[in-house]
Amino acid sequence: MRYRVPNGSGGTAARLTVAPLAERFGVRAVGEVGLTTRRIWERALDEVVRDGRDVCHLELSAVTFVDVAGADVLVDAARRLPVGRRIVLHRPPPALCRTLELFWPGLSAIEVTTS
Repeated sequence: MRYRVPNGSGGTAARLTVAPLAERFGVRAVGEVGLTTRRIWERALDEVVRDGRDVCHLELSAVTFVDVAGADVLVDAARRLPVGRRIVLHRPPPALCRTLELFWPGLSAIEVTTS
């Protein structure tokens, strides 16, 4: 799976690229999750949920922004996982961590790691 949103008119639209990780199951996202890129984010997370593996890794160190609606998409994906499965966020943007803590505290299907 590889998704990319090109620049919009004037070159100001947000960009998001999502590609599979080589070293473990999951995806690496690069860019911003916002209004113009949310569909890409949704498709990538839908594929993760459908795959059925116990752990999915999301490498987010190159993600600069995730809006609240993008965080909601992540939470929705995590809530659709069967008991015992989880999504591990690697190096997410600090604002995403704060949003998750504020609106969805204690969601056990999402684990955050700084490594």
